[in-house]
Amino acid sequence: MAGAPRVRSMNIADLEVRPVLGPAGNNKAKSVAKKPASKPNRKAGEAKKVVASAPAPTMDPAVDSPPLSPALSAPAVLRRQELLLHSNLSLNASCSSDASTDSFRSRASTGRISRPGSAGRWKHSGLKPEKIAAKLEKIVQDGGAMPQPDARPGKRRCAWVTPNTEPCYAAFHDGEWGVPVHDDKKLFELLVLSSALAELTWPAILGKRHIFREIFMDFDPVAVSKLNEKKVISSGSTASSLLSEPKLRAIIENSRQILKIVEEFGSFDRYCWGFVNHRPITNRFRYPRQVLVKSPKADVISKDLVKRGFRCVGPTVVYSFMQVAGITNDHLISCFRFEECVRKATIPAVSAELDAAVNTNLRKAETGIEVINLELSKAVTDLSISLQNGF
Repeated sequence: MAGAPRVRSMNIADLEVRPVLGPAGNNKAKSVAKKPASKPNRKAGEAKKVVASAPAPTMDPAVDSPPLSPALSAPAVLRRQELLLHSNLSLNASCSSDASTDSFRSRASTGRISRPGSAGRWKHSGLKPEKIAAKLEKIVQDGGAMPQPDARPGKRRCAWVTPNTEPCYAAFHDGEWGVPVHDDKKLFELLVLSSALAELTWPAILGKRHIFREIFMDFDPVAVSKLNEKKVISSGSTASSLLSEPKLRAIIENSRQILKIVEEFGSFDRYCWGFVNHRPITNRFRYPRQVLVKSPKADVISKDLVKRGFRCVGPTVVYSFMQVAGITNDHLISCFRFEECVRKATIPAVSAELDAAVNTNLRKAETGIEVINLELSKAVTDLSISLQNGF
């Protein structure tokens, strides 16, 4: 006598390892479903008997599963159990107060939340989709998924500075970017860092800023001009790990050209700010897409620098230098730094006008003093002559 027929186990572990259906569906399952009900195979009939006599599998009390119908085939039973299992897992994960925001987003992205064909699943749980959605919204609000607060509440930055921006770049935006600079060493440093943007990003440059200062002697043009190029660009040196050889050679050569400019104009500051009449260009941009990459003024400065022997100073590099040195104010008008940079830009302009007025008055005073001295000397001479004639 033959033994009892072997039937596939229906515990939850076996259901979990069942392959997920792809977009094209399961062709084998479709073929089984298309067979007429009047010709059931032998295995399906035996499975009906076993399923009818076997005890119902234990499910989570949160899901009230209806009794199995004896008219269902084995594939239909397996499909029903799989649906109940997925519905149970989705319900438990969505209604739990400890559900994380990441799991919520993953379920939303995979379509388990409010899927068009999932109306039958909510029928077994006794909860309406509207109530489930309300609970999920409460979880998002209470679970800490709100955007990170700004480090400086009530103050908006430029759109490219987000809560995920590295702190060093955010501090650079809040403290230096767009502030007018009139120190020669600082201007030389910003020109070097702007030229490094061709190979590095601002966060990477700012993270290695102390190394730049150590290698290039705090950006003293006199000290940098005396550096040995072979030692700086030699393989294995600290400088070679920062920038390429052409960039390193350009920094040393540019320091020498700055010394020539100092001899001609008195300072590198006067040379740079002379192109904008010693007043920064204030652009009132509303959107990031309006911010320029280069400008006609940057093109003029670039050509003059190249004519003087500077290297790696294209219009894009020069415009970045103008932005960071405050020669042009490209903060968005919605940024709190826009007005601050405008106020700081007026102070040097006023002081420059005062210096010019003082210098003019001093020159006039010196001229008057010279005239008085001439008159006094003439009077003294006349007095001495008259005294000599009197005696």
